[in-house]
Amino acid sequence: MKKWIFIAISAVFLLAFAKVSDDDDFVKWVDFNIPVAVLKQAYRYDVASQNTEYPLDFVQLLAYAAAHTWGSFKSEKESKAMDELVSRIRAGEYLHDITKDLKLYDFYFSVYNAVLGNFVGHYEVEGRGQYGLKVFSPIAKNYAYKDSDDFGNPRSYGYRRPHLGHDMFAGIGTPIVAVECGVVEAMGWNQYGGWRLGIRTHDKKRYYYYAHLRKDKPFASGLEIGSLVQAGDVIGYLGNTGYSPRENATNIKQPHLHFGLQLIFHESQKDGNNQIWIDTYDLIRFLNLNRMEVMKKDGGEYVRVVEINNFPLE
Repeated sequence: MKKWIFIAISAVFLLAFAKVSDDDDFVKWVDFNIPVAVLKQAYRYDVASQNTEYPLDFVQLLAYAAAHTWGSFKSEKESKAMDELVSRIRAGEYLHDITKDLKLYDFYFSVYNAVLGNFVGHYEVEGRGQYGLKVFSPIAKNYAYKDSDDFGNPRSYGYRRPHLGHDMFAGIGTPIVAVECGVVEAMGWNQYGGWRLGIRTHDKKRYYYYAHLRKDKPFASGLEIGSLVQAGDVIGYLGNTGYSPRENATNIKQPHLHFGLQLIFHESQKDGNNQIWIDTYDLIRFLNLNRMEVMKKDGGEYVRVVEINNFPLE
């Protein structure tokens, strides 16, 4: 299944460790394949340990587990490795001492921090301090959707290529929210994605792509390139636009959100042939732990119900 993808991954994965020059010392490929159960396990450990003598870190736990299994996540070894790390830290050992001789820990921490680095932490809900998941599912709360594990499947419009996103099928007009805080870098028509938005995070490591938004009124009012968005803000509405050089065309058979997540370790990877797009199938299931409730205002615009301040702390 998807054999050609795994062959390509195996080949380029090794290149991720190669240093060609001082300017070329950055990750070239990421195979993000952490199951939702493992993501939830690390998250529960992190949250439960806050305000204790030995607070744990979501990303560090995942990196430790991956370093023990070479990132395969095909057995229960990663779960047991995570339990072992928690026990050792609670016994008074330091993470640095535990991981100093563990091959690949630093690599996996770098990769997972790029994907998940600002997902868990402190934030405020209407002035009250909270700790937990700071990011949201791209589909608003109380709106049903269907999806499938479709990353890498072939696409043929324009030219033959793999599908570098995750399709979430729902009704036209379903409110779409920003997964994370960031700045709008791209907005408008693209013949492949139709009406689409691209939002870059403040640390510059993640670029969220929301495509096939609805005809005529795809975006939230007032949004423009350069706009600052908060995690959970309504940014647009699901639709079926795209697959045409003509603006506002609806050539997508089933209305859906194409959700993509690009990682950027070096600015040269933002555009061109060296882009890194990851499979978000399990990540979306993890984000379903946190979905923003929205309400309709006069004039038909949707807005978030709860005000949350979860911008990254300086």
